[in-house]
Amino acid sequence: MTLELIIFVGAILFGALLYWRESYGNKLYRFFNKLMYSKELQMKPTDKTGFLYQQKLIVRLVFIGFLFLIGIVITRFLIPIDIATISIFASMIVGTLLGTYLAGFIFKSSEIIDEKSNSIEDLVQDTIEKGKDFIEDLKTKEAEDVVEVPKEEPKSEGKSARERLKDKGYLK
Repeated sequence: MTLELIIFVGAILFGALLYWRESYGNKLYRFFNKLMYSKELQMKPTDKTGFLYQQKLIVRLVFIGFLFLIGIVITRFLIPIDIATISIFASMIVGTLLGTYLAGFIFKSSEIIDEKSNSIEDLVQDTIEKGKDFIEDLKTKEAEDVVEVPKEEPKSEGKSARERLKDKGYLK
């Protein structure tokens, strides 16, 4: 169980690394694209699509599955010990897939933060200016309110509530 957890966390980091690396260049994907498709069907030079970058879930899952399947076959030939079990294989695939989506989320949020950073700075500056104006208004209102208001003198005591009710006939 501990080995699977370590492999899972490592696979998440590996998936983030693969996604990050492929976001900067997709030369290997372009190479296979040129091998597989005719000139009319090949991807455009401006297309940034890769094996994992800008792909849907099923396509990512297929590419990651093939990557680890090839890795396990090579490992089985080099090391005759059975270390590549089904649970470790599944942990590697799920972890790598999760890592690619995590890296995509981080990239997207950093792009949004970069786009909005100027507007956030302006918003903060406007808020600070409004706060200063509000404090100045409060200071001027406090200065106007300092004028003493004469205290109201208590009314002379008249009839109590009980006596008024008796006069109206509500009480005996």
